[in-house]
Amino acid sequence: MLQPPHSSLQVAAVPAQRVPARDRDQDAPWHTEAVCRRDEAGLFFAPSKEPTAARLSREEAAKRVCARCPVMVECREHALLQPEPYGVWGGLTAAERRVVLARRRRRDVELKKAARAAGRIAAAG
Repeated sequence: MLQPPHSSLQVAAVPAQRVPARDRDQDAPWHTEAVCRRDEAGLFFAPSKEPTAARLSREEAAKRVCARCPVMVECREHALLQPEPYGVWGGLTAAERRVVLARRRRRDVELKKAARAAGRIAAAG
């Protein structure tokens, strides 16, 4: 049987309390504090041919786990930067991450256009 991507992150229990980023051990990888490490990987990754209602229910349960995770933001950024194509990461499904990435790309294009326009105005003025 194939294992879900990065299932090695789902191995050890971690404390459920939130630890401010400034108080965390900066040498430890973010995923050592991930709440999902103590939950079943199946909650975060879809089985093949999963019915829609079951998928939505599973994803909502995974998001509830993410909502109480002290490293949710780091996890989400990891999934967006990689990009992780499967599963719930940082409280977002793969489809939701694609939307976030598309919005970031559009924002970056708009910022570049605005910077070029400002440069042209400054050069002309």
